Amino acid sequence: MTSVTKHLLFINIIMFVATLFNEQFMIGTFSMFYPASPFFRIWQPVTHLFMHGGFFHIFFNMYSLFLFGTVIERTIGSKKFVVFYFLSGFGAMLLHLLTMYLTADPISQALTPMLGASGAIYGLFIGYGMLFPDSILTLIFPPISLKAKWMMLIFVGIELVIGLADTNDGVAHFAHLGGALLGFLLIFYWKKSGKIWLRDKWI
Repeated sequence: MTSVTKHLLFINIIMFVATLFNEQFMIGTFSMFYPASPFFRIWQPVTHLFMHGGFFHIFFNMYSLFLFGTVIERTIGSKKFVVFYFLSGFGAMLLHLLTMYLTADPISQALTPMLGASGAIYGLFIGYGMLFPDSILTLIFPPISLKAKWMMLIFVGIELVIGLADTNDGVAHFAHLGGALLGFLLIFYWKKSGKIWLRDKWI
């Protein structure tokens, strides 16, 4: 396992265990609240990326971080990977906050926290699809195999449709899209500027 990915996994697990012992304090202190909320704290834009609301939430995010993060970190290097991961997470946060500003009532803005690494993970999804578009991925359920580029487009399309449908399912779908967008822009820029080395050539 690569260094940055390993440390990200470790911090996420530590924060999740702490949340199990004192959920109210951890979520109220380290999740991301709307900046106008009385619960907002200046560190939350970073710490919310390490918070999760349940076992399956953290399991699927960390499983994806392990799978895609390790490959991407080896490909672009640890320094770029840190930038890539956190900017994807911040992009997710910004689009989520913009969505709240445009659609949420003041009570929801004040009381609804955002938490989880999902936005950064969607950045990893897109980054992997751009770096290795023809590699084959297989879903756990249903066991469907597709090239990475098509799998990523399907995931983004699903998030867009559900987000526009406004299902109020408690999932920040536009945060996922924000992470995917920042991941796309970063890899696109690095490829165009020749700053990524892959398979014995600059791409």
